[in-house]
Amino acid sequence: MKILPVILCGGEGNRLWPKSKKHQAKQFIDFGNWTLLGKTLERIKGSIYDAPIISTNLKYLKQVKQHLKKYKIKKFKIVLEPAKRNTAPAILCASLIKDIPNEQPLIFLTADHLMDKVSLFNKAITKNRKKLTQNNIFIFGIKPTTPSSEFGYFLTKKNKGNINKVSRFLEKPNKLKAKQIIKKKGYWNSGMLFLRKDSIINNFKRYEPNLFRNCYKAVLRANNKSNVLFLNKKYFIKATSKSFDYAILEKSKEINAIKLDIPWSDLGSWKEICKMYGKNKRKYFNKKNIFHRPWGSYVNLFNGKEFLIKELNVKSKGVLSLQKHYHRAEHWVVTQGKPKITLNKKHFIMEPDETIFIPLGSVHRIENPFKKPVKIIEAQIGKILKESDIKRYQDVYGRVK
Repeated sequence: MKILPVILCGGEGNRLWPKSKKHQAKQFIDFGNWTLLGKTLERIKGSIYDAPIISTNLKYLKQVKQHLKKYKIKKFKIVLEPAKRNTAPAILCASLIKDIPNEQPLIFLTADHLMDKVSLFNKAITKNRKKLTQNNIFIFGIKPTTPSSEFGYFLTKKNKGNINKVSRFLEKPNKLKAKQIIKKKGYWNSGMLFLRKDSIINNFKRYEPNLFRNCYKAVLRANNKSNVLFLNKKYFIKATSKSFDYAILEKSKEINAIKLDIPWSDLGSWKEICKMYGKNKRKYFNKKNIFHRPWGSYVNLFNGKEFLIKELNVKSKGVLSLQKHYHRAEHWVVTQGKPKITLNKKHFIMEPDETIFIPLGSVHRIENPFKKPVKIIEAQIGKILKESDIKRYQDVYGRVK
């Protein structure tokens, strides 16, 4: 029996976009001839996996089908949710499809993660497959590379059979607390799950019986058209909107961890996206996209749909104009040097790996008062991303009109 992958593909990626604009869902953003959903589909093409199930909604159905066609995945099942109900109902409904055997091992993946060293991931799955029971759940932990406050963490202790049993979950701590957790060998909680179908059923019956009943009826009375399952709206909307973490993981006593030391990101913020482009800038670099300025230079790395990624290189004593933009906001991640930042009436020095958000319309400036050149990866977000969208107030190079 192969492992059945279930891809959760109904999220909107709200953290990436201003609340005032209609945004693209993160899993469908073109980051340079690839998307996060595409990367996820590529990961499940291995011989250990069965045909996938994709849990999504009607809004994203067309894009999901386009991806399946592009990646030549001919066998699949799509489960359509008629309303937003978070991950617990999505996971349960996908599991309750009647032709899935009770002993079936399932792996739940989100459609918006970026992962390297997939062979190590698959090896870890194969190694732990025989440890699955009718009640336990394995979660995937990622060894932290930084004390990030953007991810949840968990701690473990060794159990019988050399299994890492989860002893405690910790929700998105501040940076200081994250450092303490890492010293205790805490891992990032990736949100990926590995368990059997009967474990899902047994845990929901025990901890969320009402949610189970409504999801069971939503699947039982669903309309099945070709390979698309339209969940029954009447019963699905009765299901409580809960994350799987709150519904099951924080209640069950049989949560185990598969620990991974691999490159991973959920690209859940522009900081993570900027760091990704900075790390892989050679793939996007083109001499034609270098532009020189009196303060240094910048290079356009990638021009996406309503976003533009640049690398700014500010020479020693270089000073950008005091300026604002009418049509775009910006996110900056410092990758080298210590720039002096002006943001409205505030002035401060930033360190490498620090990030800052420049809201639309705010007055700002970058200066490099030190000898070492400053490098910043900049993400511009907006419908108009032109160099002409600059209102200068002060400029040491005489460019104020």
